[in-house]
Amino acid sequence: MSTRQTRVAVIGAGAVGLVVAEAAHDAGHDVVLCARTRPERLLVERTDRTRELDVPVLVDPGEAEPADWVLLATKAQDVAGAAVWFDGLVGPDTTVVVLQNGVDHAERVGPLLPAGTTVLPALVYVAAELLDRGHVLHRRGARLTVQGCPDTASAESLTGFASAFTAGTGSATPAADTRSTGPVASTGSLPGERFAALMAGSGLAVELVADFRTAAWRKLLTNAAANPITALTMQRMVVIQQDESVRELTRGLLREAVRVGIAEGAALTADDVTRTLQVYDEFAPEDGTSMHYDRAAGRATEHELITGAIVRLGDRHGVDVPLNRAVLALMRGLNHK
Repeated sequence: MSTRQTRVAVIGAGAVGLVVAEAAHDAGHDVVLCARTRPERLLVERTDRTRELDVPVLVDPGEAEPADWVLLATKAQDVAGAAVWFDGLVGPDTTVVVLQNGVDHAERVGPLLPAGTTVLPALVYVAAELLDRGHVLHRRGARLTVQGCPDTASAESLTGFASAFTAGTGSATPAADTRSTGPVASTGSLPGERFAALMAGSGLAVELVADFRTAAWRKLLTNAAANPITALTMQRMVVIQQDESVRELTRGLLREAVRVGIAEGAALTADDVTRTLQVYDEFAPEDGTSMHYDRAAGRATEHELITGAIVRLGDRHGVDVPLNRAVLALMRGLNHK
């Protein structure tokens, strides 16, 4: 007797979407990619090889059928446009995983989904660049972080945080082998545990953390300075690593963000500024950021979900963030039409 494959729909054919679709396919699932237009080929390039991904691509939401899992991998500002897929893909037993930047995943996406839909926020530690439609360069990083149970062993130490974007897959929960072959049945009841089981056998590790709020803010810190600075200067990470005046601005932006995160209830300290600078220094000088790539390609940037969030939440808590406020104004100017 055959067992039906788990059906996984990935919304978004950008850099993260293609990497995640490849991983779900490698884990042995029935994967479909949902996109605005159909690329001629799907290519995932790495330093040692370029692979063509053989999964069906849907461009008509009317052809979508309910999936067990929906992995939302669009840019955060594109969620409203991606919502046209939800009616066809989301059934009563569907779990929607939000693979986006920011600290308010569920609040952004939940209202667009049918009532009662399970939403799992996920932090993406994948550095990838969309070179052309359907062609992504996966530079480094292969980890997704989700909420675990309160007694989950956390990887929020200095070493775990600073190595988030290094090459390789790292590890998932101690009981999960992310390099095993074939689908793994879920034995956990929490969405995060089930997602870790779903991705077992792929090239992406799923990390479960007890304090997701703090993890989300630490992920926001990795974006808070590097993304707008590289977009504004049109320089890659080298400008933060080697220009002392830019590095001092970076440090100031991060200090403001840490104060806002603490006001929001995240367990951050001044050490998180140092940790984040360590992450920046681990990038190759020629690496860019998602905002840098988006600006170079003429696409809108995610500044409202990153710098904008810091400014809005700072205002809510009475935390002064003059540097982030100035950067936000400049990013809005860049995106003004």
